[in-house]
Order: sequence, then C-alpha cells, then structure tokens
Amino acid sequence: MRKTILTGDRPTGPLHLGHYVGSLKQRVALQREHDTYVLIADLQALTDHFDAPETVRDHVVEVALDYLAVGLDPGVATIVVQSQVPELAELTFYFLNLVTVARLQRNPTMKDEMRHKGFESELPAGFLVYPVSQAADIAAFRAHLVPVGDDQLPVIEVAAEIVRRFNRIYGTTLVEPEALLGPVSRLPGTDGDAKMSKTLGNVINLSDPPDVVAARVRGMFTDPKHLRMEDPGTVEGNPVFAYLDAFDPDVAEVERLKQRYRAGGLGDAVVKRRLLEVLEALLTPIRRRRAEWARDRAAVEHVLREGTTRGRGMAVGTLRDVRRAMKLYGT
Repeated sequence: MRKTILTGDRPTGPLHLGHYVGSLKQRVALQREHDTYVLIADLQALTDHFDAPETVRDHVVEVALDYLAVGLDPGVATIVVQSQVPELAELTFYFLNLVTVARLQRNPTMKDEMRHKGFESELPAGFLVYPVSQAADIAAFRAHLVPVGDDQLPVIEVAAEIVRRFNRIYGTTLVEPEALLGPVSRLPGTDGDAKMSKTLGNVINLSDPPDVVAARVRGMFTDPKHLRMEDPGTVEGNPVFAYLDAFDPDVAEVERLKQRYRAGGLGDAVVKRRLLEVLEALLTPIRRRRAEWARDRAAVEHVLREGTTRGRGMAVGTLRDVRRAMKLYGT
C-alpha cells in the first residue's frame, strides 16, 4: 500500500540549507514513491508574525518557488496553502481538547523557539498551540510519514499522542503518524550555533546569489584554537566539516581533509574553498530552476490553486469522518 507523506514550512522567509538536508531533499527523493502533500503553513507563520501578515502573504509564493527549484514536481507532489483549507482550523479546535497546556509547555522544540524569540515573559497563545495545528495538518491529510529534522521529533510525538487519544475516545478514525529522519537530521548554523535558524540569521539560503554564499562560507565559524595552518585542528563540532559531511558527495576526499586538518598543515581557507565549490555545485541548478519559474508567476499561482483544491478535498473527507466519529450534531 502506498503511504502518504506530509511535510511543510512556515512562509516566514527564504528556505535555507537546513531545510534542504532536514526535509526538502527527502521530499524530492520520495515524492514518486508515496502520495506527497507539502503544506505552506501560512496560518502557523502568523503565530509569531501576527504583526506583519503581509510579509507572510508575500513569502507564500517565495516558498513555492523554493519548492519547485529544488525539484518538487507539482504533477506528483501536491502543494497546499494552509489558510485556504478551513477544515484544518476546525480540526485544530477539536484537537485542542485532547492535549494539556502542560504537555505543550514541556515540548523542548517549543522551549528553544520561545527562548530564541524572546517569548518567555509574554507568550502568545497561538504560538504555544501551533504544534496542535501541526497535528491537525498531519491528521487531515492522513499522513503515515512526516520527514523532519531531529529538532521536530517532539512535535511529531505530540501529533501521534493526540491521534492516539482521539482514536481511543471516538474509535479508530485517524492515521497515527511517524517521523521520518533523513541521513542529516540537523545542520548547525554558520556561527557555530547548534541549529541553522532564520531567527538567528546564521543561514545560507537556497536562493542566495554566489557572492552572498561565498561571504557566508568565508565567515563561517571553525575551530577557534586552530589559529595557524600548522596547528592541529578539531573536526568534531566544526560547522565547515559538518557541511562537507552533509553536502560533499566525495566521502573519501572529506575524510582525507579531516585527517590533514587533525594532523595540522591544513588551513581553514582551503577547507572553506572546498565547501564553497560543493555548495555552488548544489545551488547553481537550484537557482536556475528558480529563475525559470519566477519568470512565470502565473504558473506558480496555478500550481498553488490546483494543489490547494486537491488538498482541500482530502481534508474535507477526513473532517467528515471526524465529525461522524465524534457524533456531532448534523452527522
């Protein structure tokens, strides 16, 4: 039986290399093996961008361009705009009764994001419960698998718990999802932070031009104790080598560079030059495809309309089953 995949992103800015290794690469690889839905989660983006809704709106098409640029095929993968599927908001409301505030507050992913966004003292309720919205998205599309980075595992755990509780109370109706981790589940930021994050500004975007990528690579954090080329360097925790592990197809060459770096005699500039070559080999065709789609915005809008119509059809069917299971009035 073909399984269903749901993934997505909040349109709060351009997608970056962390998105690529965490989920996008898997989506492209799996889109023909599974029924694939990709959600542009503009409602969830409002949970921390409520004061700039026009920014979220404008980034819907930009995120769609990134999807098409990396190789998502709209003839195979269904790209859906969240705000155009009201059934998702309805299912979120039902799910809010199946999870406690304390459970949401224990979510380590949410704790990290709250800290980064400065929400410790004044936490918007919408931000706290957006994992419930994510659970509704997953359930509405009857997703078996959700490709994510390891930082999103706690969110999928919450979704699975909500679905299990729904099925226990109302009868088995919904599919319990599983997380699908890629070979590289998390990419560090260019500043050495544990996570590449738009909020922290330590990212390399898929749409960045070559000069920007070069500047970001040249400025990347390395081993702070590796002051001279002849000094032995540390590979572990060094973002440049983490990126080479993630993106360089020549594994043997990466291992050779690691050995030379550890022994001393290999400068950071040489390793960064190798990384820049690898990233340009990846990003050049992505930029080219993005530019081709960007020249025909009407075609991109058509992809979004068609995908959203198909996706809403799935959500409508799921909500019909949910209402019946809950024995709501009129069912």
